Amino acid sequence: MKNITDDIASRFLGKKADGSDVYNPDFLVAVPREENRLHYGIDSNSLPFEGWDVWHAYEFSAMTENGVPVTRVLKLRYNCDNDYIVESKSLKLYLNSFNMSKFGNSVKECLDFCKKLITKDLSEKLKTEVCVNFLDNNTERVSIFQNFENIMNYVDEKVLKVEHFKEAPELLNAADTGVLQEYRLMFDSLRSNCRVTHQPDFGDAFIYYKSKKHILESSLVKYLTSFRSEFHFHEECCEMIFKRLTDILNSGDELFVGALYTRRGGIDICPVRQSRNCTINPAEALVDITKFARSGIKQQE
Repeated sequence: MKNITDDIASRFLGKKADGSDVYNPDFLVAVPREENRLHYGIDSNSLPFEGWDVWHAYEFSAMTENGVPVTRVLKLRYNCDNDYIVESKSLKLYLNSFNMSKFGNSVKECLDFCKKLITKDLSEKLKTEVCVNFLDNNTERVSIFQNFENIMNYVDEKVLKVEHFKEAPELLNAADTGVLQEYRLMFDSLRSNCRVTHQPDFGDAFIYYKSKKHILESSLVKYLTSFRSEFHFHEECCEMIFKRLTDILNSGDELFVGALYTRRGGIDICPVRQSRNCTINPAEALVDITKFARSGIKQQE
């Protein structure tokens, strides 16, 4: 039986993306989160986390009524507690439909009009509040996750043997230390594949946890590497990692999982999830739609 994701793929793959020379909100496609959450034991009515999905579209462009081109980076954010995500190719086609469309008599009027349209269209399609902003060279730039250490610094790469490339939570191994400690780790080789296009996605994963348990770094590298042959959306990968780490840690432990993906097709997606009792907020600047927040060279503008 064809699921919703397969239906979306059949609509978009193997076909010429004609797009439109005029603004067209009908390009937008919403994908329900429920399919993946049910499969991995995540109850949407009682989510074990809170968080946001943050997007950057680097190629947004429209025109004023006089044909003057207006180009900006579009940043948008919405809460993970809603029922839908926007399919990325549909978002790209939708945003491209602004390219030859004309709005307002000045750059400011054009951007204000586009911002209102995009906010309205996405909020209606996703049935949630979507926050939208345009960034330019005057936007404040913030470095984030600077105190997270590369997990490979704790692993002997000459000894480590990785053999599983389908998501395998049994690879995770934790030891009880009896001492409450904080861990801030970064993995710069996260790789999975889009459920719709089957194209590879690359990103950096950031994990913070505070626990009397210590997740062995070698086991965490093996687990995160096991996503390499998985077919999931970015948001799903982030939630799957969060769920698996929650399962192996103690109840009530603080946990944060964020993923900054490399842009593909001019768009990047950066989901963040954290336990409701998490006392730190390392993604605060990322979630702030007035700032351009990055962690390293792969996410530079």
